[in-house]
Amino acid sequence: MATDTLKSRAGASGAPGGLRRLLLDNGALTALIVLVIALSALSGDFLTTDNLLNIGVQAAVTAILAFGVTFVIVSAGIDLSVGSVAALSATVLAWSATQAGVPVAVAVLLGLGTGVVAGLVNGFLIAYGKLPPFIATLAMLSVGRGLALVISQGSPIAFPGSVSHLGDTLGGWLPVPVLVMVVMGLIAALVLGRTYIGRSMYAIGGNEEAARLSGLRVRRQKLAIYALSGVFAAVAGVVLASRLSSAQPQAADGYELDAIAAVVIGGASLAGGTGKASGTLIGALILAVLRNGLNLLSVSAFWQQVVIGVVIALAVLLDTVRRKAGAAAVTTGGAPGGRGRQAATYALAAVVTVAVVGATSFLHGGSSSSTTPRMGLSLSTLNNPFFVQIRAGAQAEAEKLGVDLTVTDAQNDASQQANQLQNFTSSGLGAIIVNPVDSDAAGNSVKAADKARIPVIAVDRGVNKADVDALVASDNVAGGELAARTIAEKLGGKGRIVILQGQAGTSAARERAQGFANGLKAYPGVQVLAQQPADFDRTKGLDVMSNLLQAHPDVQGVIAANDEMALGAVKALGSKAGTSVQVVGFDGTPDGLTAVKSGTLYASVAQQPTQLGRIAVDNALKAVQGKKVESTVKVPVKVVTKDNVAGFSG
Repeated sequence: MATDTLKSRAGASGAPGGLRRLLLDNGALTALIVLVIALSALSGDFLTTDNLLNIGVQAAVTAILAFGVTFVIVSAGIDLSVGSVAALSATVLAWSATQAGVPVAVAVLLGLGTGVVAGLVNGFLIAYGKLPPFIATLAMLSVGRGLALVISQGSPIAFPGSVSHLGDTLGGWLPVPVLVMVVMGLIAALVLGRTYIGRSMYAIGGNEEAARLSGLRVRRQKLAIYALSGVFAAVAGVVLASRLSSAQPQAADGYELDAIAAVVIGGASLAGGTGKASGTLIGALILAVLRNGLNLLSVSAFWQQVVIGVVIALAVLLDTVRRKAGAAAVTTGGAPGGRGRQAATYALAAVVTVAVVGATSFLHGGSSSSTTPRMGLSLSTLNNPFFVQIRAGAQAEAEKLGVDLTVTDAQNDASQQANQLQNFTSSGLGAIIVNPVDSDAAGNSVKAADKARIPVIAVDRGVNKADVDALVASDNVAGGELAARTIAEKLGGKGRIVILQGQAGTSAARERAQGFANGLKAYPGVQVLAQQPADFDRTKGLDVMSNLLQAHPDVQGVIAANDEMALGAVKALGSKAGTSVQVVGFDGTPDGLTAVKSGTLYASVAQQPTQLGRIAVDNALKAVQGKKVESTVKVPVKVVTKDNVAGFSG
């Protein structure tokens, strides 16, 4: 047999060959050990108890999702819907418990039931509807996310306090999400290794036709497999919402890709038939360790994506080499002594890691603390010129004041930002500056920084349910009112307009929309023909505006919640922009101001983002030095038109 051949080869090759075989057979574990050792050597902040617990918390949601995806991939399927199902399940739970008045216990069951139903729908479409798994789950990805937005009306819903304890710690140090991850991992291992449905997964993934001919009811098994994936997605959604103290309709966006990556890195094959829960856990830990370490090393947010992609490719390449070398398949079965050898391998890996990491700790143990103030700046996104300008202003001021500033990009993901803020806190930075993705979701992370006595400065958006030392911001509501008044007066107090809204679920989008509504109340002659979200994105602004023009060719004005969407609308309007149709943007970005100069954009409500970044760093340094800072520092907004754009500086 192949196993016997492998044994004889390993024995014949001696110790060096045995070590090589050990490394090849445990490629993901080897990669994790190398990462831990390297990051311990490069950063003195990495190997601390707080930071290691942070890594566990940050891996929890991805790991729980990935355990469910493991069932699907082992059976030669794919599930792209788990991120959306997680968000939908958490939203159903929160809405039921808070707005529908359902008892919390029943709401939890409804949330978990939502995951089961979504999984059953996937399974039915695949098993009985004969849809390819990619197509069926891609459809559920869209349906799930859309239903989450419909139920929540695009706004976060506060999570029940009794369920939010899942995001807390036990004894003040052991995170509950880590415990949930371990429990779900044990359940996944039990299902795969000790149950009929688990054996069915391997049989279907190995050869579906052979499994059917042997008497296995393949279609029923697929229903159960996808239902299990839905349950694990629902649990992940509840854990994520508990960490953020709110159900975010846009939560876990893109997490399905991380979950699939974790499963594949852990040794499973997309062709089916192989995979195990322990490998999936190692894959999730690799992703969490990478992101955590790159944050601590102040690696550019853009380069982080490159590095993570390269590491994923290398991990899978190592698995390919292992398979070509004839290493044992990564399944849950094997020879009677297989589990014992696996336990011995993990024990040996732990001993080696501890020994090497202990040696590297001497690299940092004797170093003296730097006198340079260290700060962290977590921005909601760097894919928007407004926030790029905040970063530029902050970096310029930090360089001027001699401050070591680390900048991270949350990519409009409240969970990712929570991870970044946790990393800042465990690193013992002098101060933290946060531009929240969502004001509610940032609360728990800021509370942790407050507990660690680290000053926190909020910039552009406030933080709810937590204390910050200062808020440096313009008033989004007042700015929205100003934009509404500007377009209404330009149209002479009457006309037909459309509104391009920001990304659903973000506090900036809600506040600016509220300002637009407030401002237009004074102008009953202005008719709002349509309001549609374009996610603060220029391309989506172009597409949405093009669609709206088909339904409303007589539109006379456009209000956009940022300059990027306004510029997309200008492109869609063509020669109408600045002539028969007036467009007002928001933010005062360089491209927006250029369009104002040319006359295609009538006006932009400028927030002076460079000043926001500069003032935030200045106040953070004052807080570090123990000086008094104002609780609120308002940076005035200004309407910039062709008449005054020449003298404006952001």
